[in-house]
Amino acid sequence: MGLFNKKNEGGLMDVIRCDQEEYLVWKWRPVGVDVNSTKKENSIRYGSSLRVKEGEVAVFVYPQKDGTMQDFIEGPFDQTIKTGNFPILASIVGSAFGGESPFQAEIYFINLSGIINSNFAVPFFDVFDPRFLDYGVPVAVRGSYKFKIKDYKEFIKLHRLINFDMESFQKQVKDAVVKYTKGIVSNIPSDKGIPVIQLERKILEISDAIQEQLKSRLESEFGVVVSSLDVNALECDKSSEGYRQLKAVTQDITTQTTQAQAAVNIKQMQDMQRVQMENLAETQRIQREEMQRAQKLQTESTNLTAHQMDLQAGVGIAGAEALGKMGAAGGTGIDLGNGSGFNPTSMMAGMAMGSAIGSNMAGMVNGMMGNLNQPVQNVMNTSISSVPPIPPTIQFNVAVNGQSTGPYDIQTLKNMAHSGQFNQESLVWKNGMANWQKAGTILELAEIFASNVPPVPPIPPVVPPTL
Repeated sequence: MGLFNKKNEGGLMDVIRCDQEEYLVWKWRPVGVDVNSTKKENSIRYGSSLRVKEGEVAVFVYPQKDGTMQDFIEGPFDQTIKTGNFPILASIVGSAFGGESPFQAEIYFINLSGIINSNFAVPFFDVFDPRFLDYGVPVAVRGSYKFKIKDYKEFIKLHRLINFDMESFQKQVKDAVVKYTKGIVSNIPSDKGIPVIQLERKILEISDAIQEQLKSRLESEFGVVVSSLDVNALECDKSSEGYRQLKAVTQDITTQTTQAQAAVNIKQMQDMQRVQMENLAETQRIQREEMQRAQKLQTESTNLTAHQMDLQAGVGIAGAEALGKMGAAGGTGIDLGNGSGFNPTSMMAGMAMGSAIGSNMAGMVNGMMGNLNQPVQNVMNTSISSVPPIPPTIQFNVAVNGQSTGPYDIQTLKNMAHSGQFNQESLVWKNGMANWQKAGTILELAEIFASNVPPVPPIPPVVPPTL
């Protein structure tokens, strides 16, 4: 019986397909025939059915005297074999037999969606800390990786499909993974600055570094793409002499570093506390001086007001005495201007002066007693009602270091301005004002600051030129 004479495959025709569940590269052959057989019975006839699933590609390899030629059929594909679907086949097979003659070809199925999962292990090897090259620490690495074929044409260039062996291929990939992992871990302490005794804590960072380098190297060497790599364990031999010596040295350095840092922190804290205490003492000193200055200013203002009242009281007494002596100038009669008796004009002037003095004193007293402006009663009779009353004294409170002082009259404020204790930026207030305002904005105080303007220096005389 012929090889293709199977009832379930349509007589001499074949159904070419891959039913493997897990594979990377699989070579098709008729049932019962050795994979490397070249017998005529292995020839493929036109009209055979080709079925390629999605995610895989069928490669037809045609042996020629000058090499091989290939047709690639990507899935999904389910048709009979015709020269119209196989460009290379159409060029190498004639129609001498009316399309019934067989043709020689090797057929390979390549899995593009399948992922190969493999484990790897790197036995103990010495890793050196770049700071202490005298102590080698044995380190072992275990993990797993996954890879798949991405560019099947590039893969075929790197591997002869006719001799492809999956177990041998996986071994080659695993050996490369072990070699590169060992090299990367050996250089991690110097490349990443990771101490050797802390390698176990940096397993995720090391895993990422290995995967990053393996991707490009495995793709260029084997034509596969690493989809993931996980380092499951990274173990330092803690019983080794190198590990014990290295740990002792690093512990001493760590202890000294910690102590030095603690000393620096304590010194900084002490310096900060000292500066804070100095600032607090200086602040309290300034506050005491400002308070003493405010109290001194208040005392001086009070004494100045009392002194002004004493002076005005003396003037009033002198006026009263002068008024009492007006009638004794020339006798008891009325003097109409010749000095022989009472002078009504002098009496009127004296009474007016006494009224003005009394009114001024009353205003000052009222200001000191609560700044209550009481109307000045006219002590004159109707015969002198035409003399205008003296206006009440204007007084202002002044803010000094956040406290209200005063009230002060205009003259006192002038004296304070001359001594530098009062300026246009000083806050003032008087009865009738809603809020404190700057002195420079008060119309009634304008004359104080106008008087403080230094006089214009005299223009030097012009000396005529010498002839």
